[in-house]
Amino acid sequence: MRFYPDIPSQRAATLVSDLVVVALLVLFAWLGLKVHDTVDALAVLGQGVRDAGDAVQGGFRSAADAVEGAPVVGDDIAGGLRDAGEGTGGNVAEVGREGEERVHRTANLLGFLTFLVPALLLLFQAVPPRIALVRRLSAADRVLRAGDGERARLLAMRAAFSLPYGELLRYSPDPFGDLVAGRYDALAAAAFEEAGLRPSPS
Repeated sequence: MRFYPDIPSQRAATLVSDLVVVALLVLFAWLGLKVHDTVDALAVLGQGVRDAGDAVQGGFRSAADAVEGAPVVGDDIAGGLRDAGEGTGGNVAEVGREGEERVHRTANLLGFLTFLVPALLLLFQAVPPRIALVRRLSAADRVLRAGDGERARLLAMRAAFSLPYGELLRYSPDPFGDLVAGRYDALAAAAFEEAGLRPSPS
């Protein structure tokens, strides 16, 4: 299986394209982390509410502890203070905790989506052509790697009959004359290069 063309310019272009895809994926991951961290920082609001609720509840609890030993009504007053602390500060603290958890969940979700959505769009656009290139290179490599003279002639004929004239003249000043005379090397090289490959050294 061939992942990159042999031709330097094509290899460089393919490599740059792959590096751009990897760099964009890293960028999307970084953006996802930044979004997560920014949203997650809002949890401080819920934490503040929770701390305030805990402080109120702690104040009522301290007051209850102070009056608990009083004769006759001390236990009733202490119980009432603790219930009041639970009903006010405890509820506020619970609301703060729930707010913190929701912010953390939202931060995780937004960070994940910030990475996932553009990453999937990029991969859906970049991966199929890349797979097609690997398949094309691999298939061309299997078909073109042949050594006998008759196959070389057929390969030269394919190049002579399918490539644009300007392309053929890059390899030979007289492509059809080479074909008639049995000089196949230049035309074979043209066929290989069209497929992104180099001929095997003789």
